[in-house]
Amino acid sequence: MAKEFGAPPVILRNGTISAPAAGSNQRRPPIAPFQNPRTSNPNIPFLSFDIGSAAASTSYAPPPQISSSFGGVVGGGGGGTGFEDEPPLLEELGINTKQIYQKTLSVLNPFRINSDLHEDADLFGPFLFLMAFGLFQLLAGKLHFGIILGWMTMASAFLYVVFNMLAGRNGNLDLYKCLSLIGYCMLPIVLLSAISLFAPQGGIAIMLLTVLFVIWSTRVCAGLVVQLARYGDEHMGLIAYPCLLIYMLFSLLVIF
Repeated sequence: MAKEFGAPPVILRNGTISAPAAGSNQRRPPIAPFQNPRTSNPNIPFLSFDIGSAAASTSYAPPPQISSSFGGVVGGGGGGTGFEDEPPLLEELGINTKQIYQKTLSVLNPFRINSDLHEDADLFGPFLFLMAFGLFQLLAGKLHFGIILGWMTMASAFLYVVFNMLAGRNGNLDLYKCLSLIGYCMLPIVLLSAISLFAPQGGIAIMLLTVLFVIWSTRVCAGLVVQLARYGDEHMGLIAYPCLLIYMLFSLLVIF
C-alpha cells in the first residue's frame, strides 16, 4: 500500500490557494522573505532594539576607587592624589646627589680628607667618574670602556685582598666599600685625561702632571682606607703601595 505524504498548499499568482490533496495534513503557509516574524507568528518572541532608548538609558558610572599601598587613592575621575607625597625617583633608586657632590669636593682637597662622608658607600658616583674617564679617552681616539671597568673590578679585589691579609680577622673593609673608594679617588685621573686632550702627547709637561695626579689619588685613597678601616693606621705605607700601583696603571691609559 502506498504511503501518503502531506503536501503544502500552493499559492498561485492570482492569489488563490490550491487546496491540498485529500487525506494530507494541513500546514501553515510559508512566511515571505524579510517579513516581520512578530506579525507572521506571534508565538515567537522578538527583541526590539530601540537606539534612542538605549542611548538614553546608558549612563556613565565612575570606576570604583581603590586605596593603594602608597597612601593615596587609585581610580576615579579626578586621579589619585597620593603621588604628590611620593619621594623623588633618584631617592627611590638610592642615588643621593647631594652626598655625591660632597664626596666629590672632599676628594678635590687632598690635604683635608673627610672620611665621614664616605661611611655610606655608593656606586653611582664612581660609575659617573669611570664613564667620564672613558668618554675623555674616546675623544682622544682610544676605546677603553671595557678595560676601565675590568681594571676597576680587579683593582677593588686587589685592594680588598691586600688589606684583609694585613689586618687579618680584624679587618672590616668590604669589597663594596673598596669599589666606592677607588672609584671616587679616580677623579684626579679623570681630570688628567681631560687635560691630556689639550697637552702635547709624550711631553715633559704631561709626564709631570701624571706623577702629580697619581700621587694625589694615592694620598686620598690611602687616607680614606686608613680612616675608615679598623687597624688601618698601622699599615699606612703598605696600603698606599697598592693604591699607587692601581692609579699608575690607569694613568698609563692616558699617556700611551
